[in-house]
Amino acid sequence: MSLSRNRTKSGLCLGASVLALGVGLAMAGPVFAQDANKTGAGDSTVVVVTGQRAALKSAQKIKQTSDEVVDSIVADDIGKLPDRSVTEVLQRIVGVSISHSYNDIAGHTDPEHFAVEGSGVTIRGMTYVRSEINGRDSFSANGGRSLSFEDVPPELMAGVDVYKNPSAEQIEGAISGLVNLRTAMPFDFKGMKISGAVGANYGELAGGSAKPSASFLFSNRWHTGVGDFGLLVDLAHSETQTRTDGVEEFSLYPRIQSLEATTNAANSAWLPAGKTTWISAGGDSSWRTLAYNRKRDGQYLALQWRPNDSVDTSLTVFRSSYKFHWDEDAFFASVNPYNLVPAAGTNFIIKNDIVVAGTEADNADNGVPFNDDVRSADRMSTTTDSSWKINWDVNDKLSLKSDLQYVYASTNSDDFTVASGVNIPYETYNLTGRFPTASVDTAYLTNPNNYYWAFTMDGLSRATGKDWSWRGDADYEIGDGFLKSWRAGMRFSDRSAETELSEPGNGYNWAAVSQTWMLGWHEPTLAYFNLFPAPYKTFSFKNYMNGATNVPSAVVFPATSLANGWPNTFATLQSFQTQLCQQLDPSCVNGWTAASLSGDPSKGGLNTQSEKTSAAYLTLRFGSDTTSIPFDGNIGVRVVKTEDKADGYMTLASFTPDPKLPAGNYSSFTGFSSPIHASNSFTNVLPSLNLRFKFTHDLQARLALSKGISRPDFSQLQAFTSLGTSIDSTSNVQQFTGSSSGNPNLRPTKSDNLDLTLEWYFAPTGSLTGALFSKNLKDVVINQIFNVTENDTAGNAHIFSATGPINGASGTIKGMEVAYQQYYDDYLPDWAKGFGLQANFTYIDSQRKLYTPVTGAYCDSTNSQTANLTLNLNGCDTDGRTFGNLPLQNLSKYAYNLAILYDKGPISGRLAYSWRSRYLLGVNVNAANGGNGTNTDVSSPNYGKQNIQFGLPVYGADYGQLDGGIFYKITDKVTLGLEGQNLLDSTYKELVQQHVGFHGLAWYKSGRSFSAQIRMTF
Repeated sequence: MSLSRNRTKSGLCLGASVLALGVGLAMAGPVFAQDANKTGAGDSTVVVVTGQRAALKSAQKIKQTSDEVVDSIVADDIGKLPDRSVTEVLQRIVGVSISHSYNDIAGHTDPEHFAVEGSGVTIRGMTYVRSEINGRDSFSANGGRSLSFEDVPPELMAGVDVYKNPSAEQIEGAISGLVNLRTAMPFDFKGMKISGAVGANYGELAGGSAKPSASFLFSNRWHTGVGDFGLLVDLAHSETQTRTDGVEEFSLYPRIQSLEATTNAANSAWLPAGKTTWISAGGDSSWRTLAYNRKRDGQYLALQWRPNDSVDTSLTVFRSSYKFHWDEDAFFASVNPYNLVPAAGTNFIIKNDIVVAGTEADNADNGVPFNDDVRSADRMSTTTDSSWKINWDVNDKLSLKSDLQYVYASTNSDDFTVASGVNIPYETYNLTGRFPTASVDTAYLTNPNNYYWAFTMDGLSRATGKDWSWRGDADYEIGDGFLKSWRAGMRFSDRSAETELSEPGNGYNWAAVSQTWMLGWHEPTLAYFNLFPAPYKTFSFKNYMNGATNVPSAVVFPATSLANGWPNTFATLQSFQTQLCQQLDPSCVNGWTAASLSGDPSKGGLNTQSEKTSAAYLTLRFGSDTTSIPFDGNIGVRVVKTEDKADGYMTLASFTPDPKLPAGNYSSFTGFSSPIHASNSFTNVLPSLNLRFKFTHDLQARLALSKGISRPDFSQLQAFTSLGTSIDSTSNVQQFTGSSSGNPNLRPTKSDNLDLTLEWYFAPTGSLTGALFSKNLKDVVINQIFNVTENDTAGNAHIFSATGPINGASGTIKGMEVAYQQYYDDYLPDWAKGFGLQANFTYIDSQRKLYTPVTGAYCDSTNSQTANLTLNLNGCDTDGRTFGNLPLQNLSKYAYNLAILYDKGPISGRLAYSWRSRYLLGVNVNAANGGNGTNTDVSSPNYGKQNIQFGLPVYGADYGQLDGGIFYKITDKVTLGLEGQNLLDSTYKELVQQHVGFHGLAWYKSGRSFSAQIRMTF
């Protein structure tokens, strides 16, 4: 169809007004207007579209022709997505970012452990991501609702689609985006197809031998008297071994001479008068190295039967399993920062009120206390997705579909730590360089007689998830008029989830063996190795961080067998505490018991959930080619009812007021543990509109409007609340408080979504596209106060203020995406033909508004409820001041991907760089929290006390990583490949925010990784 000049001009004007991408289009000169895949008689530079270029062409076609706003990545070859994990694949898509922090066994962000292959996925800065396999809802058993994408074998994938603004016919729950993982089907191939690959993976820092990987696919189809049959079997196995080295600095603490002079004069003599001086909790206070071994397996079976031209039915079984084990050796400070002083004859170097270098001592603790621990952790996760689908073309206009699915997922984790301690005479450190550096007395560190047994920590978790679902769809072709077709359907699901932690809350059972703070009142001496023998080792930090910084040459550690020998080895170590404390009190009994999964919901570790959903939708497709600007689209509505049930307990601790208290109105309570059977039901109406304007064959724009929901994670719906009462020691006022692990009455987070796009497809593998988007959120889940009423022994009602998750905030997220790809064969000399470029950029801005704002400049221990809310929402500094106005977690304002492509003849290659700007990892998370902050609020009765519970905002700093690969086709059937990850040996850095500014918390290096493979396709 041809368009008049005026029509084209009006279309371009409308597109510019829709998206304001005039600048980008003005730059689109003749270099864009080429067909990278043209062929013809007399053309001596024919470019054959295969491999990587064919994958880009297919992905671009999906984006161009889709009814919704979608971006895709398609496998270059059978079983060959362009990265080593689905997580890493996703980060190449505009608007998608990944994080690099592991989660602990309770699912909390753990900034102290770097995930080499990536972990959590955000789309447009949000974690409200829903996951599918072949258009069906799928998940991992992790307390959440989506897949752990790092668990899924990329070798089984034919492609990955990310829907940014889904339509009414898609399953609800994807506010930020929907990730659909696609696998191949037997009828995708014309006949028999056999493909396989073998390879080896090698981690530079890990060293040792290379780890194997292999994949195999067999597919065939047969024509018989009862129709066509197809069979596809796909298997994948891969192993990796990596090592991550890290340096940590820890938080800065305020040292105020006027406050300390009267209580700690000896330690405060060095402090400048009249100002606050900030000092690190141990200088360069941690060195850790983590050896990580991962195995990932996948099995996929697909059966298809087409008895005639109108019926097609298939059965698929997809199973992924992910297993890792890591061992860590960490040497870290465990100091009281208020006891640190310059070593005799030395002075601290102070810059901008921060101690940045010097030699520190701790006379009060008879040396600077350090702990060195060995830690072993395991996780095994599986997801099995079984589905049966049937399609029936009833006639030329009506088609019906039925889809039955069962998903079973399980995860089991354990985490065991054994730590020793050593009080070193001094530490010399410097924080002014690229990395913090430190030195200590090496001879002292290598003498095992200077070490004592410090603590043990054990934790267990398990989770299972099940889901039966059925959906039916009808599609009716109306005709060639304005209304094209309608589609209607319904879906029912019955899902259950059960998770259990060995300890409520964080899942970990930390128990001291001997600590410096236990001396005198509980133990007469520390449990030194020479007094209490148990296995130990001398560990050398070899090639630490690829030589980027210096570390102690050797440290004495507990033997790894102690961590792996749980629970018997833990019991042995804990018996040392009993022996010591009985020297002071013969009746002393150590109450330690090994972590266990009891299955008892009254203890708070067990979370049992069930959820039933019923949904129905109707969409109409329409369009017109006769208007001045041709357009098409769909409008629809989805109605979904959700019914949640949760079983748990409410507990109240017994309380009797101390008769020695001053006269007052105090209440007694009889303790109880009462079952909770909670239920919740809600219905949501979710309309959507998708419009596409076709200015020319190559230029189009989209307008997408929708309402969406994202249900709370199952971990947030736990029905367990513990209540208690106490008397404040300062005011003698009785307080009624509590905490909740979850809230079964939570509603879904809702969002009003808007997308505007302008898309120019100037060649089969050439495009320039842009998008503006906005999401207005309501009922965002945060931790805040809710009230629970209980009676005292006299029958009087009291309101307990409990902290837990509530629908307590709204928010807005706005941003822009720009993406470009092109091969330059028409504009390069013959020797350079084959080069191309792929680039994208994302900008996101966000705001959060609390329904009940938490204000106040300080966190104060006299008001534990308000302090706790401020701690988790706004953060608390080590001087008690709060932050406020923190960004949304996991949201980078800027992100981009840049890839140099090459495809010519038998060679195909790519160099890809992914970068994201600083983002908030969490508040009050491990390594940046504690209970010994200084109260600097002069209006507080606790002014000057060092008992503030602090939690600092922790950020992932700007981070970029270069990956690459090159493949050579020996024949049409055999390809050799070499890939490398983190080729620049990038350093991942974490920051903490304090009122003296941002400063480094941790620096991690994992080195380069390489893989080689040979692929065969027949």
